[in-house]
Amino acid sequence: MMKTMIFFACLLAVWLGLAAGEDVRVIRREAFALLDLDRPGLEDVKALHEQGKDHEAAKALLAYYRNRAGVRIPGKVSLSEEEEHWANDAVKHIFYVRGVRQDSLFYGEEIDWTYWPVRDNELRWQLHRHKWFTPLGKAYRMSGEEMYAEAWVHQYRDWIRKNPLLSDEERKKRRQGSQGEIDEVENMRFAWRSLEVSHRLQDQIMQFRLFLDSPSFTPEFLTEFLVNYHRHAAHIMGHYSQRGNHLLFESQRMIAAGSFFHEFRDAAAWRKSGINILNREITAQVYEDGGQMELDPGYHLASINLFRKALELAEKNGFRDEFPLGYSDVIEKMIMFHANISFPDYSNPCFSDAKLHGRRVMLRNYRVWSDLFPKNEAIRYFATEGREGALPGYLSKGFPDSGFFVFRNSWGMDATQMVVKAGPKAFWHNQPDNGTFELWFKGRRLFPDSGSYMYGGEGEIQEQRDWHRQTCVHNTATLDDRNLENTESVTRLWQPDGEEQVLVTENRSYRDLKHRRSVFFVDGRYFVIVDELDGKAVGTVNLHYQMPEGEIVHSSREMAFSTQFEDGSRMMLQCFGPAGMSVRQEDGWYSEKSRNRRKRMRISFDARKDGEEAVRYVTVICPVDAKGDVPRFHAEFGNAKFDEYGLKVNVSVDGKSRVLAYELDRP
Repeated sequence: MMKTMIFFACLLAVWLGLAAGEDVRVIRREAFALLDLDRPGLEDVKALHEQGKDHEAAKALLAYYRNRAGVRIPGKVSLSEEEEHWANDAVKHIFYVRGVRQDSLFYGEEIDWTYWPVRDNELRWQLHRHKWFTPLGKAYRMSGEEMYAEAWVHQYRDWIRKNPLLSDEERKKRRQGSQGEIDEVENMRFAWRSLEVSHRLQDQIMQFRLFLDSPSFTPEFLTEFLVNYHRHAAHIMGHYSQRGNHLLFESQRMIAAGSFFHEFRDAAAWRKSGINILNREITAQVYEDGGQMELDPGYHLASINLFRKALELAEKNGFRDEFPLGYSDVIEKMIMFHANISFPDYSNPCFSDAKLHGRRVMLRNYRVWSDLFPKNEAIRYFATEGREGALPGYLSKGFPDSGFFVFRNSWGMDATQMVVKAGPKAFWHNQPDNGTFELWFKGRRLFPDSGSYMYGGEGEIQEQRDWHRQTCVHNTATLDDRNLENTESVTRLWQPDGEEQVLVTENRSYRDLKHRRSVFFVDGRYFVIVDELDGKAVGTVNLHYQMPEGEIVHSSREMAFSTQFEDGSRMMLQCFGPAGMSVRQEDGWYSEKSRNRRKRMRISFDARKDGEEAVRYVTVICPVDAKGDVPRFHAEFGNAKFDEYGLKVNVSVDGKSRVLAYELDRP
């Protein structure tokens, strides 16, 4: 009776698979041709395959992988509460594709891989990264419940069936066909973009290891998995991204694919292609000062770890000599760049498309980096929260190649620190924000960058991205509130020492308007920012500041603004500009993570430019702690007109006057 029940259960399972378009009994014979069956350990597989016994060969291949050294998961697998939610809901086809639990993202009993509830491109791209697959595997390993493995196998096969990889010729043909055929081509743009392909290529290594012992991981499924995995790697080989962080992600993951699935005939070529690209890109994408070409702290961090992971794979798998000796020196330089532009709580400015990284994430990064660079005292200091190692022997630091400059009076939580971004042209994630800055004062991020909020999409989604990218929502100057036409700043002066530290940068912001920004850090206490906009352009010159969240007290007559934080500390800002200058107050936003933003005030000091005479502003910004008195400011230019080679400003704080000046080199 029991045998009969088992027979009918198996028959039902096969029928259900066929009803869903899956023939779970089929061996993909082409899988054997993709493998080097002459490798040690595959002798039985080769013999059975050559005898035409492919079912037996697939069983032998599965046994090989289940017993291969390095494949099985050692120790205990951890499963966070969030990952457990992902896994349990994934069984019900509720997929969490952006790391945020959203109950609305139910993809149907019959999964609709084209479902697009919010016209956010990133939402649809990330659906095809299958972020819930690995949590399914962890849940299976932790619980032994076969439903997790069954869900993974079914969804894996369902995705293959509904998201075919079309040839270039087939895509061209279908674009001229019915609406359904056009939609198939559009879906492939999301499902088979090389970045998403590489993401699956990477994560399926762990999924393979987590599910390998499951009864659902049958010999038949193994051959399907291997064919699909090879298809992914082969696709990337012919469709690497041209440049940027996408190319780095794809390259590092191809190295991982070639290292883990070394039985593939093409594995060595995959690995070699990734190594060659990273060896080239580590100099092409990283400036001499250690900054990554996208001028985005988030992608800078990601690039560090991509270069690092590739190096660790090489060291563990015996091909370290395929990377040059200077490769690791660049990684170390990139780490120190990130350490310098970060704030004392390990957070980062949200310039460009960067998201805010928390303390726990960064401590984990520093601990890994410290193992890689044990002689670097600063990295060890940050890895151990100051218990070991030593801080750098400087405070302020400039990175003129990438255009990041840091003023600071301390490395501690009580620091006053400003990070200025005024760099060269950059890749896609960069924003037209030359001259912008973020300011830290005793545990607070002041003037936080507007961030990105969205990566792009259709309609309202694209409008929201465009709002956060526009120049006028950054701490810099515009003409008629328009986006900068040029983003290629030049550093004219960087003096990071003494009582009056100074940075001078210039950007040809518009065809007929040059913006020179001079930043003075005075006595390690307050900042004087001088903005001079010179050229033939006519219009309204706008000087923008994005205020901190919270209550702001202001005086339009004195052009002054002051924060009112609950702990009593303040940030004072006062602008001194040309006759007729006015001030606007508008609602603003700032975003520290995707699809999440908060309101704040933004202000603009506006002055009319009707001729060739430059429009010039002086802004004094002074953080004041709870016990300090509210300062009184005054500032005026010491040179009557714009001087191409110098500046003089007379500043008074609480009646104490001083002259801030510099002279630039003449040609």
